[in-house]
Amino acid sequence: MSPASKDEHKVFVDAAAWMFNIVTSVGIIIVNKALMATYGFSYATTLTGLHFATTTLMTFVLKSLGYIQNSHLPLHERLKFVLFANFSIVGMNVSLMWNSVGFYQIAKLTMIPVSCFLEVVLDNMRYSRDTKLSIMLVLLGVAICTVSDVSVNAKGFLAAFIAVWSTSLQQYYVHSLQQKYSLGSFNLLGHTAPVQAASLLLCGPFLDYWLTGKRVDAYHHTLASTLLIALSCTIAIGTNLSQFICIGRFTAVSFQVLGHMKTVLVLILGFLFFGNEGLNLHVVLGMIIAIIGMIWYGNVSSLPGGKERAPSPLDNNLEELSVLVESANEKVLITSDKE
Repeated sequence: MSPASKDEHKVFVDAAAWMFNIVTSVGIIIVNKALMATYGFSYATTLTGLHFATTTLMTFVLKSLGYIQNSHLPLHERLKFVLFANFSIVGMNVSLMWNSVGFYQIAKLTMIPVSCFLEVVLDNMRYSRDTKLSIMLVLLGVAICTVSDVSVNAKGFLAAFIAVWSTSLQQYYVHSLQQKYSLGSFNLLGHTAPVQAASLLLCGPFLDYWLTGKRVDAYHHTLASTLLIALSCTIAIGTNLSQFICIGRFTAVSFQVLGHMKTVLVLILGFLFFGNEGLNLHVVLGMIIAIIGMIWYGNVSSLPGGKERAPSPLDNNLEELSVLVESANEKVLITSDKE
């Protein structure tokens, strides 16, 4: 395959991965909103546990069919990842309960600078001026779209702090573990989903009772609510898989920046399906600004120097050593010619 064909194939696969993630993520938000708002199933943590249980079942079936090969992920890496992932889920739920919607949205926006900080510190990543400006434009647009009243208290701030950092760390480790242990998206899900499912299903009912005052075992199921739960779990397989695919192919920062397209789509679909979340002038303006920022980020981050890992001292030493070796070889050849 020629270099041009390889580039075209990569662009196509990248675009398909993003579309897969956007469709499944927006779809599950719409289904969960209908499930919670219309049918009163407000047990978010337990529902997430069911999502990972369904995903675990999918990985077992694919492994038995030979589509997932055996791989290794150390237990301490698995537990560390699941710890961050579960704190992310619980932290987001508690942050939404203890904070105003405005501060909750601001906290979510800070995931981008936190993810940038992690990449700079842990991966020695460097961003160009235009890349930084494009990220700021995305943040501005999404903030105009979503942030309304803002009020905060001490426990709400703590919950938001835990949610933001644990989510950023979890997304960073999705990319890091895939690179470090040469794991595909299915392999990483196969290692982590069972532990997440077990832990969330064990603690989920107690946490949901603390958050809502309602017991999940007392919920009155109807045919419609049961079908929506099944649909939510089915879509969650694609959501979990597409998240791992996207972060594995890109980085946590790119996933966060372009992922705000989902925020714009949720606002539009909320208006179309539920009607009570109207689109006014400042929301439309925020959408336009955010989309311009996303397009700008996609262009400048792919340019040379737009976003790249800075050379480490070890890399510099190896380069200097390589130059010295080449110079020595040239001297040897010159001496041999003279002889």
